[in-house]
Amino acid sequence: MSSLVDDTNTSPSQDAREEDRERFELELEFVQSLANPYYLQSLAQQNILDQPAVHQLQKDYARFIHYPHALHHLELLRHARFRTEIKKDEWREYINQKQFDHWRTWYHDRATLYRHT
Repeated sequence: MSSLVDDTNTSPSQDAREEDRERFELELEFVQSLANPYYLQSLAQQNILDQPAVHQLQKDYARFIHYPHALHHLELLRHARFRTEIKKDEWREYINQKQFDHWRTWYHDRATLYRHT
C-alpha cells in the first residue's frame, strides 16, 4: 500500500524540528497540569513525581504558561518533603486553599490598584 503523504521532501532537520516541537508541546502541557493540586496528588501517589525526568523539567516554559501556579509547583517539586506531603489529602487541600486565596486576593488587589490609577 502506498503512503498518502509524500515524505521524500522531508529533510532530517525538519523531522528533528517537528519532534522537538511535539516534545515541547507535550512537556508544556504536563508542566501546566502541575497547577492542579489534585493532579499533583495523583502523580505523587503513583510515585511519578520521584522520577528523574520530572526533576529535569526546566522553567523554559515560563512565557508560554497560562497557569502561573504550575511554575511555583514545579519549583516545589524539587523538595522531597513537598513530594511526600502532597500525597496526603490534608496537604492537597491546604495547597488548593492557598491557591484559591491567591487568586481571590490577586484579583481584588489588581482591581483596587486599577481603580485608584
